[in-house]
Amino acid sequence: MTIKIIGSGSYIPEIKISNRDFQQHYFLSEEGEPLTQGTDVIVEKFKDITGIEERRYANEEFLASDLAYFASEKAIEDAKIDPETIDYIILAHNFGDVKLGKIQSDILPSLATRVKHKLQIKNPKCVAYDILFGCPGWIEGVLQANAFIKSGMAKRCLVIGAETLSRVIDPHDRDSMIYADGAGATIIEASHDETGMLSYETATFAYNEANYLFFGKSYNKTLNPDVRYIKMHGRKIYEFALSNVPQAMKSCVEKSNIPIGNIKKIIIHQANEKMDEAIIHRFYKLFGQTPPPQIMPMTIHKYGNSSVATVPTLFDQLIKGNLENHQLNKGDVIIFASVGAGMNINAFTYRL
Repeated sequence: MTIKIIGSGSYIPEIKISNRDFQQHYFLSEEGEPLTQGTDVIVEKFKDITGIEERRYANEEFLASDLAYFASEKAIEDAKIDPETIDYIILAHNFGDVKLGKIQSDILPSLATRVKHKLQIKNPKCVAYDILFGCPGWIEGVLQANAFIKSGMAKRCLVIGAETLSRVIDPHDRDSMIYADGAGATIIEASHDETGMLSYETATFAYNEANYLFFGKSYNKTLNPDVRYIKMHGRKIYEFALSNVPQAMKSCVEKSNIPIGNIKKIIIHQANEKMDEAIIHRFYKLFGQTPPPQIMPMTIHKYGNSSVATVPTLFDQLIKGNLENHQLNKGDVIIFASVGAGMNINAFTYRL
């Protein structure tokens, strides 16, 4: 027995923020000094490196749990199930519900509990909880659903990734242009045929790498130093990802006993276009091959990096045929993979 995804849904916020919208930002160095390059040059280089042209921000009245609810409704409808039959709601996020313009995160009650309430699920045996696992949170939620279902503790799980990163970014940090908002959800249940999860890998590297992503003060020294924003050591993350993600993916594929040539798509966390491309090239190099064309669908150009939401959102867009030049067919084998704060890495192979 394994597990399979029987329904998916995503919520892409309506507000589009283009790179042009950052032209008036006053970007500073980590030391608080003005950057020597003009903002127009910074923005253009940013696009060349990340591939991001625009990103989506949530409407003011919506919180991360609202986005999660919207995506979950779509997944439940897609799966054609009664929500009362869900045994676990597992919601991955990083910062909880953050109201626009506020500095506090609200995680009481848990976001998963809030989604259960919004879905009006009465069954008390439907257990709802959150996980914090950085950007790989949704994949880790799927691995937990796998454990619950295989152990007999559950028959059906709702796994969600939702985030509003736009509310925890420092406007004086050029890395703020990376982040976005969104949500993706999946309904998962047992599979008794050849479809579903084939193998997985998951790991936490914390000895030297724990603080590559962290909460830090604004680069603008005149602002309140007690207000914290998402920060990262970009170069260290890039090098870490290139050294470790391809190896994890290789191990995962080898466990599945699927030849590398049979992999049809790689659904990887939309962190940075150049980094993702480098990871895929390094991954195929481990097998003495080069990546086939159209192996890695990308949504980062228009949606930005919405952390835990990028992988389930990308899958939902792909499985429903909404990505140009990409399609999936029954029997195709795909890889899901992610890397993020922790530093955490995970992956799983999956047959449609």
